[in-house]
Amino acid sequence: MASVHESLYFNPMISNGVVQANIFGIKDWVTPYKIALLALLHEMSTTKPMALLDRRRLNKLILPLQQGPDLTFEQLLSTVEECCAPMVNAVKLRLFLMADRELQDMEHFFAILPNAFSDSEAYKTSVVGLYMRQMLLAYNKLSFSQVYKLYKTLQQYCRQGQRPPRDFSTLAAEDMELTSNDDPGSLHQSDLGWVTSSDLCMGRVLPRPLWLFFSQAYLLKNDENKAMRPATLQEELNNILKFNPDFAEAHYLSYLNSVRVQDLYISTHSLLHYFDRLILCGGEGKSNGDEGYGRSLRYAVLNLATLHCRFGHYQQADLALQEAIRIAQEANDHVCLQHCLSWLYTLEQMKGSDSVTLTEDSVKMAAHFCLPYLASLGVQSLVQQGATQGIPANRLLDALRGTDVVHWKQSLSELVEISLAQTASIWRLYGKSTMAQQQVQLLLGMASLESVNYGVQQNNTEPFAIALCHLAELHADQGLYGAVGDIIKHLKQQFPSHTQHSKLWMLCDLKIQFEKAMNSGKFHLAEPHVTAIGALDSMEGLYRKAQLLRALNQMSEASKILQQVQQLGVKKRNTEMIIRVMLATAELHWDSSGFSASLPLLLQALTLTHTHNLQSLESETILHLAFTQLMLGVPEQALALVQAVLESVLAHGALLKKGRALLLMARCQAVLATSAPEELQVEMAVQTLAEAAVFFTQLGCKPRLRDVYYLQARLYHTLGNVQERNKCALLFRLLNQELPPGSSIAATPL
Repeated sequence: MASVHESLYFNPMISNGVVQANIFGIKDWVTPYKIALLALLHEMSTTKPMALLDRRRLNKLILPLQQGPDLTFEQLLSTVEECCAPMVNAVKLRLFLMADRELQDMEHFFAILPNAFSDSEAYKTSVVGLYMRQMLLAYNKLSFSQVYKLYKTLQQYCRQGQRPPRDFSTLAAEDMELTSNDDPGSLHQSDLGWVTSSDLCMGRVLPRPLWLFFSQAYLLKNDENKAMRPATLQEELNNILKFNPDFAEAHYLSYLNSVRVQDLYISTHSLLHYFDRLILCGGEGKSNGDEGYGRSLRYAVLNLATLHCRFGHYQQADLALQEAIRIAQEANDHVCLQHCLSWLYTLEQMKGSDSVTLTEDSVKMAAHFCLPYLASLGVQSLVQQGATQGIPANRLLDALRGTDVVHWKQSLSELVEISLAQTASIWRLYGKSTMAQQQVQLLLGMASLESVNYGVQQNNTEPFAIALCHLAELHADQGLYGAVGDIIKHLKQQFPSHTQHSKLWMLCDLKIQFEKAMNSGKFHLAEPHVTAIGALDSMEGLYRKAQLLRALNQMSEASKILQQVQQLGVKKRNTEMIIRVMLATAELHWDSSGFSASLPLLLQALTLTHTHNLQSLESETILHLAFTQLMLGVPEQALALVQAVLESVLAHGALLKKGRALLLMARCQAVLATSAPEELQVEMAVQTLAEAAVFFTQLGCKPRLRDVYYLQARLYHTLGNVQERNKCALLFRLLNQELPPGSSIAATPL
């Protein structure tokens, strides 16, 4: 089922939709481009004789210039020239007077800047006035060394016409602008040759190549596949940190890079160094409150907790969460507290504890503080827990539908994706494969709600990986292994082995290959897959190992492993796995203790499936009961049970399940025809076997196809059809020579 904390798991400090936490405590920084824009505003205010049309054009131009990305000096002048040519010379003169003289000329410009607007009402109420006051405030907060460095970059901006250096604070914003021609992965180390150590130490004024380099953080969040390779990125970071170990942002990017390759040591090391450097560089910030570095530290401690959650260090994660809660309470930061609460109930879920009460409290508090993103996450978590606790499907889907309305209104595309993936998972859990496939197609065909830059497709998230895995498994259930190969190939391209969600398709691919080998009777090919599955999912690996051992007639070893899986399933509250273990144990009873010994276990499994609305497992359990009754000599009741679930199986079941159901029904019909010989009953059994043979042929399930040919030959012999009998007998003989010797038809399990 889709994780409801996919976006928070990777980087909760820049989660989309509600909390735009400024991870570095930086909001507005003065750049040479902004100084040029202020000069333009000053000249517009002081230049009285101006044509009305030119003034209107400039007024329309100001807002796009103010809100857009920084432009080069030539781009800015050409844009202004299109609106008012005389204004270009005035702006040039103003900027060159500052750049060609001394630092005090830039200081003088900022000192006289408010005088030109002091008597204007627009200065107090307009967007332009707000922008100017923000720039003045940001400039006044700069230290002398920062002012001097800004002056040097202004000189370079004016004289060489280069694109103005960008500050790292741009990365914290969700609306970061990049041009389509810029490839963030194309940065070469030589591009950093003109950057001095003192330039990097400032962390405020970065050259364009370095700014592009740090755009890797944006790619790691939105399209990890397009980011630099982990080893390459780490090497570049190490080179930067070698000259400037106090560069906090580089440590943070190193942390993100290490997390995606599951490197605990480097990720923890980088995050702790990020704390230390942030404190060293942030002496002028406040330790608490909504501004300054206190806010960044709260989210940094929270990130430390999520890091420990990711690696399964629950005790350390709990301690870090408590620390983040304490700091957030001291600062009265309700948003951070809500993030802590959401991770607190997530941690309880990971430990296998009941977290429903914590989740409900989180949803209530998030709604109280008008945080729809966190409230929706809580609702989705409750739905995920409710699906495993047997809550009716209509209640779960109604809850998801209610949150979807909020998602579309708030343009929370991440949560829309999670909701669709969760809905598909719920339908599959309930055994409705058609509805699950519909939800998967909706997700895969959904256009992103976000503006995506330079080819980022927004389809590298966990919900898309889960949806594609669902699609692959649904195609494998229908025997369409060619389509499965294409889907897995696409998953490998979209989620390479070094990415964080590659584990999903790896496990999916291994399970499909295991089932294919088991269905075809090639147990020696299934054995390596068991080891690989166990490396990715220990409980699933043990269950598959038990299946393989039973197929190899190693019943005692299979029984011991199933007991281990049962204990793990109870510990993790995995009802689906508990039921599957019960069915597998019942099959072991068929081969050892007798068919009557399996009835209590099958009835207990049937109760669980009915309680938890697991219709697919319920029909499978009923088929097991029907086979047991057939072997106990009650074919009438067995046939009635099969007919009761046959419609559901044919509508939503896999090919294997359809074939097994029809094969079992044919056996019941054959037994009834033997006890009371009727030619019509025998012909019905033959027809049913022919339908089962079609399903087994499509799936490539040769052992069961061999059983079908055996029964068909016997029934044709009863009917006196020698030609068809000999044909089926020949097919049976060919398959029997190809496959290892199996048990007799009477003892063949369902």
